[in-house]
Amino acid sequence: MAAAVTDRYRREQSLPLPGSSAALYNNLSVLRPPAPQLQRFSAVHGPSLSLLSAAAAGLGLSHRQLPAREPGIGVSAALLTQAAWCVLPSRVLLVLTSQKGIQMYEADGSVLVYWHALDVAEQPPAQAVFARGIAAAGERFICVGTSSGPVLVFDIPPKGTNVTVSEVLEQHGAAVTDIAAQQGRAPDGAGDLVSADDAGALCVWSAGEEFRLVSKVPACGCTCSSVALWHGTVAAGFGNGQIRLYEAASGRLRAQVNAHARWINALDLAPETGKLLSGAEDSFVHVWKLSRNPDTDDVEIQHCHAECVPDTQVCGARFCDPEGNSFAVTGYDLSEIFRYSRA
Repeated sequence: MAAAVTDRYRREQSLPLPGSSAALYNNLSVLRPPAPQLQRFSAVHGPSLSLLSAAAAGLGLSHRQLPAREPGIGVSAALLTQAAWCVLPSRVLLVLTSQKGIQMYEADGSVLVYWHALDVAEQPPAQAVFARGIAAAGERFICVGTSSGPVLVFDIPPKGTNVTVSEVLEQHGAAVTDIAAQQGRAPDGAGDLVSADDAGALCVWSAGEEFRLVSKVPACGCTCSSVALWHGTVAAGFGNGQIRLYEAASGRLRAQVNAHARWINALDLAPETGKLLSGAEDSFVHVWKLSRNPDTDDVEIQHCHAECVPDTQVCGARFCDPEGNSFAVTGYDLSEIFRYSRA
């Protein structure tokens, strides 16, 4: 670990949520459109999603609840497990996962584009069934993980509702926790997608007409709850509070930091600068800086900032801009989103 670099962030006006945030991994999504458009935020609360739109200064605030829609009449709404905006070259979709399936909406949540039901009948009676882990991949794919381990690859048309399952990736032996796409330019052969599971295994994939497994980190017995991928480096947050950095092309461990005192629930990367954001149940949010030593090619991680959110189990943390100059945080049972920006 390299010497610390100081970045100062200050607390901004918080954003009120229509409902409190559930205690879920990665329970915050931020859509970062080009200025001066509104930023969009979302957080899961039970069977519904809280959607907010706000200008950078907190003006023009609007919010609403998006209930999980289930096919059929008289079907009870399932609890949501995650939500994320997936940005593809041709369109942006808001993807929701639940105990019953996967829902894809237009970016503002106004139109349901696609519904995929999970096959509950194939699972053992005592095993929970859900989808979790969402990421856009390549030019036209969205990948979603499942509780039984497979990752579903959806082929997304430029417009319309003709979404299809193009492939099923079967490498995980435990429930998928998170999926992340490459941010920044990937070195040749490094892959552009990473998935993680409850047993701590990581899989790096190369997206294409047929997805290819690039490398695999074996299960370690400790849940990997959140992952990020930047310039050929996988950042992984674990239940023991560690952040581990792996070489994406080989799966080799390059660095390890005892970052938090309790379970890490969220990681995010700022693609323009290599800043890494981590949030955990210890009430702390940390900002780190990833880099490569030009002489040794070693991956280095520097600590830049620590922020305490008192008496809060942080369950979501996301940068609000590609440079990492601002970030947002959600906490279990909090009815607001905290925002911070560089002083």
